[in-house]
Amino acid sequence: MKTTKLVLLAFAISINIAFAQEKIGKDASHPTVEDRYFGEKPPGLTPKIFAPSIVSPEGRFEGGTFSPDKKKYYFSRKNGKYEKRTFFVIRYENNKWGNESETDIKWPNFSKDGTKIRRGNKYRERTDTGWSELISMGSPFTDKHIMGISESDRGTFFFDQFERPDTIGAISYSRLINGKYEPRQKMGKEINTGTWIAHPNIAPDESYLLWDVVREDGYGGSDLYISFRAKDGSWLPAMNMGAQINTELQESGVHVTDDGKYLFFSRGEWEIKEDGSTNWVGKPYWVDAQIIENLRPKQ
Repeated sequence: MKTTKLVLLAFAISINIAFAQEKIGKDASHPTVEDRYFGEKPPGLTPKIFAPSIVSPEGRFEGGTFSPDKKKYYFSRKNGKYEKRTFFVIRYENNKWGNESETDIKWPNFSKDGTKIRRGNKYRERTDTGWSELISMGSPFTDKHIMGISESDRGTFFFDQFERPDTIGAISYSRLINGKYEPRQKMGKEINTGTWIAHPNIAPDESYLLWDVVREDGYGGSDLYISFRAKDGSWLPAMNMGAQINTELQESGVHVTDDGKYLFFSRGEWEIKEDGSTNWVGKPYWVDAQIIENLRPKQ
């Protein structure tokens, strides 16, 4: 009798979970699984352009990211008809994606709970009426210019820092110790070799680090690199992510989706116009995150 009751209880729980998942999938306020990425067919291990007719119809794309609830997509464009860098958002409302509109939210980097948006060494907090004004993150994030910053599940920040007109850059980290962030710790030569070292993206468990950099063993412009963490906590030598990811163009701004399924990045090049000025032409790409596991060394 006791065993029968346990079986019935487990069956009831599974039914409730399935019902709840179905309800979430049909919730008009959230994209369904099929529509989560603008209805695009998921990529395999070969990167493909992400929603080109929506976010980069003329190749005018710099970088983009989804909000944690997948109800907003923020991105920017520059050059061509966009003389000034312009920021856009596309919202999921009434069970469908709407049209793009301009926004004052620039280069959002969301905290995992969605209550903060980071931009360089500043952040905004969610309020009852929207987002707060920019607030300084304080030391050790304020001593140099930051383009990219990423937080692990342990609360450790990995970030790039430039000292203009320096073009080398470096990736550092800062751990949260007793409620206070430690002084900036510069990473070793495994990571900080090359020029334009930028846009780190740390794995939630800190088992790998992704970033873009110009190196002699690269394929052309900036390439995407990865370093895995050894069992003793040290970082293994950086690996170019290979010809499946990198080309003679510039690859940059890599990040992995919150669910760990896809890797997003930008690919483009500087075109020289007749007057001698340059014009950036780029598009967003995505690829199955399994490509990371395929590169992971067996330890």
